[in-house]
Amino acid sequence: MIKLHRLAGEIMTYLDAYEGSRPALDAAQILIVRGHSKKRIKADNMKNILDNLMEHLQAKEIDLLSDAGTDLISIMDENIRKNVEVGADPDIAGVQRLKESLENMNFTVEYRLGIAEKTGFFIVLYKDKSDMGPCFVEIVVSDLGE
Repeated sequence: MIKLHRLAGEIMTYLDAYEGSRPALDAAQILIVRGHSKKRIKADNMKNILDNLMEHLQAKEIDLLSDAGTDLISIMDENIRKNVEVGADPDIAGVQRLKESLENMNFTVEYRLGIAEKTGFFIVLYKDKSDMGPCFVEIVVSDLGE
């Protein structure tokens, strides 16, 4: 649990989104945190911000559509289901639907799936396409059971 909080804290601090962030789910094997960055992140720079974050974390990026991506999302899903009732079957396409849903609400969306410190994580940044307002941050940090 400590390593989940440490990694989440490092991500949120890097994005200047720690202050005011709040956990949506805080359990032994899974942590979901939401917040918004105090940095003036431009929508067209979110990809670079995430690339730099991955480098800063010395994280291995996992392709969402790969076998490793499917495995990591399945582990995260299992850890979530241990703590809350979910009314749907596990589905790798859920991430794509999330992205499409946010884009339909006029947000620019960037995300990464990765592993750092033997811990899996998923991070999504989204910001209004007009580039007004904050850049929102949501992260899922999951124990990999190793």
